[in-house]
Amino acid sequence: MNLILTVLEIVAPVFLVAALGFGWVKLGFEYRIQFVTQLGVNVAVPCLIFTSLMKSQAEPGTLLSLTLAGLAAYGAITLVGWGLMCAAGLDLRTYLAPFIFGNTGNLGLPLALFAFGQSGLEHGIVILALTAILSFTLGLWLVAGKGSARRILREPMVWATLLGALFLWQGWETPDFLTDTIGLIGQMAIPLMLLTLGVAVARLTPGGVVTAVWLSVAKLILCTALGWGIGLTFGLTGVAFGVLVLQMATPVGISSYLLAEKFNADSASVAGFAVVSTLVSVVGLPIILAILL
Repeated sequence: MNLILTVLEIVAPVFLVAALGFGWVKLGFEYRIQFVTQLGVNVAVPCLIFTSLMKSQAEPGTLLSLTLAGLAAYGAITLVGWGLMCAAGLDLRTYLAPFIFGNTGNLGLPLALFAFGQSGLEHGIVILALTAILSFTLGLWLVAGKGSARRILREPMVWATLLGALFLWQGWETPDFLTDTIGLIGQMAIPLMLLTLGVAVARLTPGGVVTAVWLSVAKLILCTALGWGIGLTFGLTGVAFGVLVLQMATPVGISSYLLAEKFNADSASVAGFAVVSTLVSVVGLPIILAILL
């Protein structure tokens, strides 16, 4: 009973805030998702990443091991996903990128924070940054037939990660007034991401429901298993292991839908995949957390 209550205490704030965004749109209130997303991705999240890494108490070696494990996990998921799509006769441009890249930002970071505290947030940021870099290269190539190294260099999240890692490595800190300012801005990130997640799901129109259901279940099971296996292979323990598994298990990110829409893939099917996988995660992620805890 105590374990169930602990898991509910972790997941309830995440899904309740997302439900607030969902309900806000369904009640007909305005929510400028493009503005909020730009504010979050270009300002709030980079501030959160930088301050979290700069003040991190984690060993740099542990974060490096987590990064390498994350790369290996994404590589394994890509290969397994490719094989699954080919065996099922599914369109690779439509389904493979959403299968690979989970919602490590809007959903993964809050879960890592509530499940493992500040240390979980710091480790979760590593996987988020890795996801962002791979999405702009491998993800773009899978959907559009081309990657974008230049796009990476224009992303504030990437520079925030590099600067945060440098400050952590050198033991530097910004002046207190600047740290407090950046930290205050960064505190917007998680509520904004959760509200936006709910709004985005509310505005999606599900398509290809039957395919979305079995593929969502397969994604949850396979990505969790691969994250677990890679974590053990790389000798990760404690928070690093838990965050890797949790981040790999997150449902389809809304960014996958936006990519499909932009590059004329089957965006309706991706929308269905995103909605159904998010619903599946409402059941699946608490079970995974219960096992991890």
